[in-house]
Amino acid sequence: MKYNKGDRVKHPKRDDWGLGEVLADSDGGAVRIFFVEAGEKTLSLDIIQPILVAGSEAADPVLDNLKMDKSASGIKYQSLTESIQFFLKEYPEGFYGDKYKADERDYKLDAHDLASELLNKETFHSLLGQKDHTEIRKRALRVINKTNIVFQHEVMALNNGLDDEAVRGDFSISLYNLLYGEGAGLKQRFEAFSDVLGKAGADKWPVISYFLFIRFPDKYMFVKPTIMQHLSDLCRYEINYKPQLNWLTYKRILEFSEHLFKRLSDLKPRDMIDIQSFMWCIAPKSN
Repeated sequence: MKYNKGDRVKHPKRDDWGLGEVLADSDGGAVRIFFVEAGEKTLSLDIIQPILVAGSEAADPVLDNLKMDKSASGIKYQSLTESIQFFLKEYPEGFYGDKYKADERDYKLDAHDLASELLNKETFHSLLGQKDHTEIRKRALRVINKTNIVFQHEVMALNNGLDDEAVRGDFSISLYNLLYGEGAGLKQRFEAFSDVLGKAGADKWPVISYFLFIRFPDKYMFVKPTIMQHLSDLCRYEINYKPQLNWLTYKRILEFSEHLFKRLSDLKPRDMIDIQSFMWCIAPKSN
């Protein structure tokens, strides 16, 4: 039987391997397939005839976004089942244990509470009306300094960039619009804030994603570039990462985060704080 690149299949005897996608046209004797729960396998067609699947049965978020290019990182694929096991070794009580809360959650909630106090919509709007951009800068820096997840040199670059009065004004307006803007979509608001961060010399992924994540952890994800790239390699989920700030990468990261939120339903994640913490735990770290 002939198998074509992109065909969705199942192994006739290994249900535990899950759904697979054919990576290249079969050569008559063998076929290469990526299975969601087992990674890449080469099967002898003289021994095994994979079962073709179609329609709703053939849908899978990982395969629909499968990262085809092998990364120079050398990180091997790890199924989500294996990743959950890895996470639970570190945090046996999952997202609700005391160790997890102390290590990963409580301090981010503290930053969320501070952002809700200092940069809530009504207060922020009032400060903008008074054109008190200096106070907005002060509050934004307090919020970003509440955690250590943004490197200090990136925070210093933002602080120094906001010494310029014009940039400080643009920052205040674009940050408010990023968080609360109603006229434009998130893409336009993201790109406008990115432009201002460029003027400030602070256009880095942790900076642009921090305020959305901390203010609205129910919807948005924090981006640590190396961790996110390693996670993409580990899960073989394509996020179209580019070091330059761009909407496509952030959109794909949000989609990946939503995928994990749904797949981790048995662990009952509350928000993206839990998903970001899970990502941080399972992603291979740099030496």
